[in-house]
Amino acid sequence: MIQVDIWSDVRCPFCYIGKHRFENALKKFQYKENVAIEWHSFQLDANIETNPEISTLEYLAKAKNISAEQAKEMFAGAQKLASENGLEMDLENSVVANSYNAHLLIQLAKSRHLANQMEEALFEAHFKEAKNIDDKNLLVEIAKSLGIAETEAREALNSSNFAAAVKEDELQAQRIGVRGVPFFVFNNKYAVSGAQASDTFLEVLEKVWQETSA
Repeated sequence: MIQVDIWSDVRCPFCYIGKHRFENALKKFQYKENVAIEWHSFQLDANIETNPEISTLEYLAKAKNISAEQAKEMFAGAQKLASENGLEMDLENSVVANSYNAHLLIQLAKSRHLANQMEEALFEAHFKEAKNIDDKNLLVEIAKSLGIAETEAREALNSSNFAAAVKEDELQAQRIGVRGVPFFVFNNKYAVSGAQASDTFLEVLEKVWQETSA
């Protein structure tokens, strides 16, 4: 069995791209039924304030201390990469939003073995549909679309039930030296940082499988 731990933030375009590149590698991996995946919470900016009134372009330029033109170039590069991986990404219209509540929902989904589906749904809401992923009503609707009861979703968002799980994921990331996401760890031994090419993920999977089998 291969254990793959993935630290990710649904605000991160490269996490979305990395998820799909890893999944493309997994499709080609002969022993994919022996791969267990666990998603972990990671906030790129825990202090970001949700503000649907400002443009993401404006926010990025200010946060990175760059010009609007440079921010546009960054967006164009990410969108081109997304398109090459079959993903739609509307970065300029995406909503500036804190991802903490989304991570609470991911932790709830993990307890229902629906983490992968929740990650995908949140990525689509944020990047493809340009929705506010800090809107609790939206998050409840996403949870319901995956078969999670509205009462459970609202309780997860309005209580501290999953706060410790989010914190523990972030502390674990600190312990192993995660500086950015996506971050993939294979069998607690090999780490892959960033949205690497699918072939890179496939090579690591095959190497780990050979070691495990031996």
